[in-house]
Amino acid sequence: MTLFIRLPLAVFLISACHAQVTAGARLKSADLRADAAILRSAYEQLHPGLYRYSTKAEMDADFDELSDKLAHDQSLQDAFLAFSEFAAKVRCGHTQANPFNQSKSLVEMLFKSQTRLPFYFDWIDRRMIVTHDFTAGRVLPRGTEVIQVNGVPAAAVLAKLLSITRADGSNDSKRVAQLAVNGDSIYETFDVYYPMFFPQKDATNTFLLRKPGTRRTERITVNSLTFEQRIAPIKLREQERKGGDAALFEWKYLADGIATLRMQTWALYDSKWNWKQWLGDHLKEVAQRNAPALIIDLRGNEGGDDVGNEIIPHLIDASMTLSSMRRLVRYRKVPDDLVPYLDTWDKSFQDWGSFAVDLPERWPTAPPNVTYLKLTRYDDDANGDVIQPKGSRFHGKVFVLIDSTNSSATFQFAQNIQSHHLGTLIGQPTGGSQRGINGGAFFFLRLPHSGIEMDLPLIGTFPPAPVPDSGIAPDVLVTPTPLDIAAGRDPGMTVALQLARQ
Repeated sequence: MTLFIRLPLAVFLISACHAQVTAGARLKSADLRADAAILRSAYEQLHPGLYRYSTKAEMDADFDELSDKLAHDQSLQDAFLAFSEFAAKVRCGHTQANPFNQSKSLVEMLFKSQTRLPFYFDWIDRRMIVTHDFTAGRVLPRGTEVIQVNGVPAAAVLAKLLSITRADGSNDSKRVAQLAVNGDSIYETFDVYYPMFFPQKDATNTFLLRKPGTRRTERITVNSLTFEQRIAPIKLREQERKGGDAALFEWKYLADGIATLRMQTWALYDSKWNWKQWLGDHLKEVAQRNAPALIIDLRGNEGGDDVGNEIIPHLIDASMTLSSMRRLVRYRKVPDDLVPYLDTWDKSFQDWGSFAVDLPERWPTAPPNVTYLKLTRYDDDANGDVIQPKGSRFHGKVFVLIDSTNSSATFQFAQNIQSHHLGTLIGQPTGGSQRGINGGAFFFLRLPHSGIEMDLPLIGTFPPAPVPDSGIAPDVLVTPTPLDIAAGRDPGMTVALQLARQ
């Protein structure tokens, strides 16, 4: 099932219809409300998940609230926040004002100020825990808890930023994970929105903190990082991903023959690396070596291409239907009045034609009083997606390390591993939702007056019967602690190795 997560910075798709907003300019209320009306029209007619978690009356109220927020002239930043807060209310992990798809001018104005906190961190039990220190004097050892940021409790910072985070349904663990900063993205959600909610007077930060191994708190003041300083550790990796053929996955054999496969991303659309051949060769080799176990580490991997569909064929002996989900869409052909505002990489998304089929009756889990069509374009057969065995069959144990970032293709892979009993899931519950997610095909909705882009997923997956509004629970729950971070321990991998060696 093709559903990917990260969209490229689509500079080549930017339409001539949007305005260029200059720094310091105030946007007119009438123009912003016109943008909100275009957004409403597009989402109401095209978005497959608009009413998955909210009734029409509730979404109507959210659209009205957005219009009310735009009822006065305001800065581009305030408008960007208003549209972001609305997108979060859709409760869809693929609906957002995507930093990667904004215009260059908007990126320069809103995302590149010297406001980056000088460390990476995770949220452990909603506590801000340092994982990597970039301060000049290296004064923040791993495992340090940052209790306050510029006088504001870290928990209050988290609570405020949760109002703009994207995730499916009620999966707040995904929302919290999205607000960690770990060097996985040029535009970290925290880095983008923290200075909008909490403006800084200068380029310094004062932290109240507690270092590992002590109960004593202390207060320090350090400089913020610039945008370039923040992305320096990942710039080379991103360049290799886009233009090189270096392997983006890591395969190792341990002394006892156990194989480990680390995959930090499945967003491989712009990589020249032949990942399918690389992966196939290694999976063939691990089967031929009769390795006792394979540990697949997907932590921190939101999704991307359907890499999991290249792994599963080596774990099965017979054909396997992946999912009983159905792909549903809201439209057969995009209304003409919306076309000028919609960009995408595949113009055929504008008209599904005969691939959009009338349903004989309402799909059981589709929202009531909303018209859907079944999309057959990507189906292998009438039963859905079918995977066939391929190559040498691996007969060893399979363990998959997961966490709450797994919310698209990696979510679906974890779901298939568990539901078909192909391996053991270890770690924390995934992101995503068992009720289905939206994605697969996208429009970039470019609002003409503000120039803000809003991602618009086009294909919704829906199960045949009611399921929990939650991610996939691991078979073995492992939760890291601040002390694990301070000591550099990896409890998830430790448990996987213990089980593999039993």
